[in-house]
Amino acid sequence: MHGPVSSGWLLVALCAATGAYCLLRMRSRVVEQRRAAGGEALMGFGMAVMAVPAAVFTLPGWVWTALAVVFGGAGLHALWAAARTGAGHLHHLIGAGAMVYMAVAMAAPAGHGHGHGGSGTPLLTGTLLLYFVAYVLVTGVRLVPVATMPGVAEGAGWGDRPELARACRLSMGIAMVAMLLAV
Repeated sequence: MHGPVSSGWLLVALCAATGAYCLLRMRSRVVEQRRAAGGEALMGFGMAVMAVPAAVFTLPGWVWTALAVVFGGAGLHALWAAARTGAGHLHHLIGAGAMVYMAVAMAAPAGHGHGHGGSGTPLLTGTLLLYFVAYVLVTGVRLVPVATMPGVAEGAGWGDRPELARACRLSMGIAMVAMLLAV
């Protein structure tokens, strides 16, 4: 990623910690929460890899291709799930598409823009930025009520806490905005 090294490493740490927490959420008793947590863990770790500061370590070119393929597959899975169960998976589809877009932009030959390689299309970058800024704002508002969440049993496991899942999604949304600004 292009930018100060310290903020790049903070972004790596945030994304990796979020991915690790999402792995813990995969122990939920609810099947749908486990599936969502798995996709979010993949997203968190993928974003951590993409956020490694270019000034410190330049990732090999094959990493960008591998990330594009992995998130292309995740996007196809989200598309299939959205077609099967409804709009709940559209955010994962957009997130996977954004990851493919950033991987392709970063794999472009050096000297054609920011980051590790080339820059993205301004219209697509702007559209994705608008979506993720709106997503962050809406998700942040949903975290504001601190009262006990209805339907959350006392002693619920870490994977069954909806407010922690929202905080996880919020942190990844914020990281996505930061990464899109660097494309």
